[in-house]
Amino acid sequence: MAAEYVKDEAELDALLKDESVLVVDCTASWCGPCKLVSPLMDQLAEEYEGKAKVSKLDLDSNKAVAKRFGIKSIPAVMLFKDGELVDTMVGVKPYSTFSEALASHL
Repeated sequence: MAAEYVKDEAELDALLKDESVLVVDCTASWCGPCKLVSPLMDQLAEEYEGKAKVSKLDLDSNKAVAKRFGIKSIPAVMLFKDGELVDTMVGVKPYSTFSEALASHL
């Protein structure tokens, strides 16, 4: 089960309303380090299926989202709990970093 792409800000807002715990991987097709984080997000989506929603967001087509959450460099993984941003992890991290951050909010 791979993490799915969020199309736009409206879809993101809907997810923020519906999901108690949401992980959003901010990425871009030209970003080399993002390609290292992407499979980790798919692994996270699988491991936490039914407990948390893991998605990806292409910042090139969603610049307003980057501005809204102050994302200045990618890869950036945002963690939301009940619609509130509780953590942002910037850069390539080991899987355990993402996994432990997510687990701490479940």
